[in-house]
Amino acid sequence: MKQYALVVTIYCVLVASPSITQAHDGHEHSHGSSSPASRTWTIQDSGTHIHGSFVSAQAGKAQVRRDDGKLVMFSINQLCPADQKWIESRQVDIHNWNEQSIKGAVLIHTTMPNNAVVDPPEIAAAFEPFAKLNALRYRQDNRFFYVESNGMPDHPMMIGIRAWQQQVPLPQLYTGANAWQIPLVPVPAKLPLTAKNRFLRGAIALAVNGIPIFNPLNNRGDDAYLFGELDEYGGHCGRADDYHYHLPPMHLEKQVGKGSILAYALDGYPIYGFDEPDGSKVVKLDSLNGHKDENGHYHYHATKTYPYLNGGFYGQVTERDGQVDPQPRAEPLRPALTPMRDAKITDFVETQPGSYRLTYDVRGKKGSVSYTLNKNGSAAFEFVDINGRSTSETFSPKRRVGGGNDRQPPDRNAPPQRLEPPQRLEPPQRLEPPQRAEPPQRAEQPPRLEQPNPRTDSKTEGTEEKTGLSKLTLISSSIDSKGNIGVECTCDGASMSPAIQWTNAPQGTKSFAVSLWHTAPDQEKSYWVLYNIPATTTQIDKNAKGTGTVGRNDKRRTEYDPMCSKGPGVKKYHITIYALSSELKLAPDNATRAALLTAIKNITLAENTLDFQYERSAKK
Repeated sequence: MKQYALVVTIYCVLVASPSITQAHDGHEHSHGSSSPASRTWTIQDSGTHIHGSFVSAQAGKAQVRRDDGKLVMFSINQLCPADQKWIESRQVDIHNWNEQSIKGAVLIHTTMPNNAVVDPPEIAAAFEPFAKLNALRYRQDNRFFYVESNGMPDHPMMIGIRAWQQQVPLPQLYTGANAWQIPLVPVPAKLPLTAKNRFLRGAIALAVNGIPIFNPLNNRGDDAYLFGELDEYGGHCGRADDYHYHLPPMHLEKQVGKGSILAYALDGYPIYGFDEPDGSKVVKLDSLNGHKDENGHYHYHATKTYPYLNGGFYGQVTERDGQVDPQPRAEPLRPALTPMRDAKITDFVETQPGSYRLTYDVRGKKGSVSYTLNKNGSAAFEFVDINGRSTSETFSPKRRVGGGNDRQPPDRNAPPQRLEPPQRLEPPQRLEPPQRAEPPQRAEQPPRLEQPNPRTDSKTEGTEEKTGLSKLTLISSSIDSKGNIGVECTCDGASMSPAIQWTNAPQGTKSFAVSLWHTAPDQEKSYWVLYNIPATTTQIDKNAKGTGTVGRNDKRRTEYDPMCSKGPGVKKYHITIYALSSELKLAPDNATRAALLTAIKNITLAENTLDFQYERSAKK
């Protein structure tokens, strides 16, 4: 197969004449870093000799990039016959190259709106090493560069994870209309968006091996690396058994070369490693981990500390439901499971094509999960727990987004199929800018949280407004007037449970229950469950013991779990008080937040929720 390196722009140089009109040059976007050979052109009417790099020719017009980087457009018939013949020859070459079966290389140049011109060899060249390995395919239309993959990298996965939610890597159908898409011409945003406590769902970038990269902060807003959730390559599986990175894929430099592009952010700007493309030291990165090169082209860099890669989006993106929209969906084959306490993954191997075995250790005892992908899209699992008990289960797919039919795992060993000229995807619907409750903030600042005054007012959220329940009055002396919880109630202090006080309990109240929790876009974390509090009680002192029954937190312990966020930025938490018409018959070991909410569903007389916030010191 001929390498895509053949499909390159043939540069020439052009000096402007009075009859030459300048093309669009307002967007900042990346171009190749190598300097192309110059070509001298002749304008036959004036005899002017012009220097510039040939970009494209269409409908009798040629576009050229001048030495100063600006694009210009002019009529081909202005050139001397030799230059016209040269352009005609280049058009034939381009046509022939585009007809070759080059893993999705469909167009050499694309004319964009406002006469902007895309020069895709750079982005295509970044993904080409893995296209040659049949790990991915790519194509483009007049707006996006599309990458298709099955989400399974060619390196060991999962080994080293210490906080495991029992997911395992399964192929995904990132194909067709469910392919990854990167803007061909990134457009700088008027207000760059930070990824600190935003974009906690879905990917923010795509590695050049076709593996998505998620926010380094997990969906709870904590640093996934510091929490021990990532493997030796900075990745793990999501709730849909979809493998993805949370750290920059520095290991890819072994295949693409040091100083090469490692990924593209979903705003279209490239992400490099720890060094500049020329090997020089990176200096003066902005809060998004990016900067402009000497030619004014913006790009991001990997760093060894947060934010690790693109800390947000310098370019325009649409945020919807906490993620960049649109982007592919990962479809689960089996239900998401709960975390396995104290489990550490020690091995993950492909025992034969399409069959895998994950081995884990829990306090010196080993267990395993083995599974085989079947041709009909199902997967047969065998689970062996740490006591040697074995169970088997087969999971069958639902209808999938990527192919429209039953789930068929992509075969990594099959030869690549030629991509037909891309079917134009329907452009995403233009969304109105999201309404903001406060003035926009700079990217380096975390999103501003509402500032409740818990001493004089308690904020009510959730079911009480929907169901017409009575409102309790809830305050806390452990929360200051700015809505910040005292350090003594966190892991930075004495880990004491907060003091709360309530009034206005309705008649018929037989007991109270308390829940302290933190919400993320698709998950809740529970820190404190307290129930069967006597109906005569109106307050709980700080670090009080013996009042009510303590349920189980998310660490599976029947105790108060102090907030101990390892991720940067302000986090928002909630304390909810419930007035109940009876006591609960829940065993403490089974009294999780979910079990509590189920048990009180039909016996809640009143409730209220008090919001507060907490931000760990950068030194913690």
